[in-house]
Amino acid sequence: MKKSLTKEQWLAWGYILLGCLVGAASYPWFLTPNHIAPGGITGIATVLNYLFQWPVGTTSLIMNIPLFLIGYRSMGKSFAFRSLVATVLLSLFIDLLPLKPMTDDPLLGSIFGGVLLGVGLGFVLKGGATTGGTDMAARVVHNHIPYFSVGLILFAIDCLVVLLAGFQIEIKYALYAFICLYVSSKMIDMVMEGLTTEKACYISSLKWDAIRLALMEELGRGVTLISAKGGFRGEDRPMVLCVVSAQELGRLKAIVRREDPAAFVYISDAHEVLGEGFRRLEEE
Repeated sequence: MKKSLTKEQWLAWGYILLGCLVGAASYPWFLTPNHIAPGGITGIATVLNYLFQWPVGTTSLIMNIPLFLIGYRSMGKSFAFRSLVATVLLSLFIDLLPLKPMTDDPLLGSIFGGVLLGVGLGFVLKGGATTGGTDMAARVVHNHIPYFSVGLILFAIDCLVVLLAGFQIEIKYALYAFICLYVSSKMIDMVMEGLTTEKACYISSLKWDAIRLALMEELGRGVTLISAKGGFRGEDRPMVLCVVSAQELGRLKAIVRREDPAAFVYISDAHEVLGEGFRRLEEE
């Protein structure tokens, strides 16, 4: 008997469905009515929609079929299946969602369309899939020309699509499309990394042991001791690493200040902290 889906797998499919709905809504609401082609296969389909009134979703789906056939071998079966489902869902939702344009201002369309598109694609990626298109083309090109990274090839393809829109529609729409690309990329990062940001605190102090004990007892957080050597005196002493939530940062600094006012503390953002005391390390 086949095993039923795990909780993580259900969550992944939920991310994919939600991402396709949100990403698809960006087209009838903001992108298509304002002739904004935000790169990729759907960007090309947007240009064709402007020129020939072809439906964006159906056109992008048809264009994705040969790319899937070519790029299937470079992907795992699970990833390929999820990506195929995501591509079909996104294409269907773009054409079938009964949504009317929300604005005829290209600037607003590029900004809010980029937000929705980025959030949608971010959830799809979080679900362990892609929406097909140029990322598969980039993988194929990379396999034949490994000197160019997948990211560089993707960027080049998206730029070509945006420039195509500028020549075929109007150059100002290419500029709006670049705004959309920037906004959507930032939103993808935000969805993938999460809205909450933990802090990784590196503490260098001669009283490292007292600080270590105080952090564990008063904050209830684990610490890691990293071998380090002072650059001025050349003496060996551990550096204390402690990851805390943003709300706990003030208490951590107060503890370090109390134990050793001369301590050196380096604090950086820590995205996607997984494990004991934070979010569970789940299967993607």
